[in-house]
Amino acid sequence: MASDFRFSRSTTIDAPPQRVHALLDDFHEWRRWSPWESLDGHMERTYDGPRSGVGAVYAWRGDRKAGEGRMEVLESEPERVVVDLHFKAPMTARNRVEFTLTPAPTGGTDVEWVMTGPQNLVMRLMNRLWSMDRMLGPDFERGLSRLKTAAES
Repeated sequence: MASDFRFSRSTTIDAPPQRVHALLDDFHEWRRWSPWESLDGHMERTYDGPRSGVGAVYAWRGDRKAGEGRMEVLESEPERVVVDLHFKAPMTARNRVEFTLTPAPTGGTDVEWVMTGPQNLVMRLMNRLWSMDRMLGPDFERGLSRLKTAAES
């Protein structure tokens, strides 16, 4: 019996939503900000479909840290990018990633990064020892910080 998890982090970026969107909508740009891109210097990457937007696909295969998986942009609108994330190794999982972009009162962009998905029994037991916050929090925070740097430069 599986239950769902939801994990999120957010930040404000001093850049217009369209600049932030361009970094999220194009998997080629993820190398500039994704917290996982530097895990394996020899990681193999392949891209398929359109360069950006709905149907864009990114697959990777790396060492034990980087693992193996595939992402596809399912929805791309000025205020939102939704990605299907399929991990193949070191463990299998299928999650939904959603970035929501909202104009900030300060003139920048409020960005929320959310990951949701099913949590099987093994993951629920692991979560009792290592919370999602402890496992993913530092990565999401590092990724948002790098996204902020890339968008503001």
